[in-house]
Amino acid sequence: MGGHTAGEAGDCSGLPLSIHPYGSWKSEVRKKMRVYLQSLGCKLNQSELESLACQFVQAGHTVVDTVREADLCVLNTCAVTHTAVGKSRQAIRRLRRTNSGARLAVTGCYAQMWPQEIQELGSVDLVVGNEGKEQLVERAEKELGIKGQGSSCSRVPFGHCCDESDSWLPVPRVRTRAFVKIQDGCDNHCTYCIVRIARGRQRSRPQKDVLAEVEARVAAGYQEVVLTGVHIGAYGRDSGRQRDESLWSLVEAILMRTNVRRLRLSSIEPWDLDATCLRLWEDSRLCRHL
Repeated sequence: MGGHTAGEAGDCSGLPLSIHPYGSWKSEVRKKMRVYLQSLGCKLNQSELESLACQFVQAGHTVVDTVREADLCVLNTCAVTHTAVGKSRQAIRRLRRTNSGARLAVTGCYAQMWPQEIQELGSVDLVVGNEGKEQLVERAEKELGIKGQGSSCSRVPFGHCCDESDSWLPVPRVRTRAFVKIQDGCDNHCTYCIVRIARGRQRSRPQKDVLAEVEARVAAGYQEVVLTGVHIGAYGRDSGRQRDESLWSLVEAILMRTNVRRLRLSSIEPWDLDATCLRLWEDSRLCRHL
């Protein structure tokens, strides 16, 4: 089907995978739901897909491998180009065609920019833009009549798949690489770019939260961590932050304080490079790739 998908969560793998036809969703409320997640576009979307998987698992649902198994399909869309928007529409239609009985929720940049257009497709049950993505699981449970058996998904900060005890949730092992979101948004105003509108202003995650997630990913067996965001070179430049907090201070802290085997930067602009990054590349764990 293309894009990235999340497979079945480990602790939920004992459930039967056969497809059950459901009648009225209003008359029958599922205690536990099988959820298929698919992401289009950038590595940031992939990171957010893994966070959604964490939230669904903690709420008591099961993340499954295929569309046909699902009671609910969630599509994280892209809108960086006209072609990306077209692929997002195609994915929506394909999901509906493959499993006409499942509920369908659409989120991401396409949903943020053109929610009405998605509603007019007539096949989508829930549209959630980037601004509401953190509450997607809660809204799906409330607005689509879905109830989980786990704890409230609001306990899981978006982009951070650890619970209150910092233990790693049983999320799907999509790849050997773990995508860790360190920031979102962009404060540049490039006239050709829609991402700054779809994603909003630059916002950095606290360094301690990033370190906690990297440590949890390493403990879960991931061999490589990829730091991702919209403009990762702007990490730490948010208003009111400590002046010494930057992308390179974050990278140095990860290398010094975690046992990550490989650390990679997803993408970075040339003007965000400095002498510090060259020094950090002396550590062979930091992938020499831009």
